Amino acid sequence: MIQLTRLNNHPLVVNSDLIKFVEQAPDTVITLVNGDKIVVRESAQDVLERVVQFRRSVLQGITLCSDKNGSALPPALPPAIPGNDASNETRNDAGNDARKVSGNGERHGRPAGEK
Repeated sequence: MIQLTRLNNHPLVVNSDLIKFVEQAPDTVITLVNGDKIVVRESAQDVLERVVQFRRSVLQGITLCSDKNGSALPPALPPAIPGNDASNETRNDAGNDARKVSGNGERHGRPAGEK
């Protein structure tokens, strides 16, 4: 997100991922991917610099979270423990509906309290 200023001096925050293009003739007009147009006080060059600065900060946050090998991917799940079959577990929801749930998501058995 980048902060810009409308022509009436009101601040505006724009999702930089939605910017399709920026043109300057003579005012700076930002066209979004949905076709909306926004006129701002900042120059096209200033808008570009703010987008680049924002994206750098996002990527810098990813590298801070990466592991020692430089991978920014989340860690792999640990191997399954024998006897602990997660695909056939009992879930107890807020509605006290404890039933067996198979790997395909189907529930088996009766709700708790039902005979």
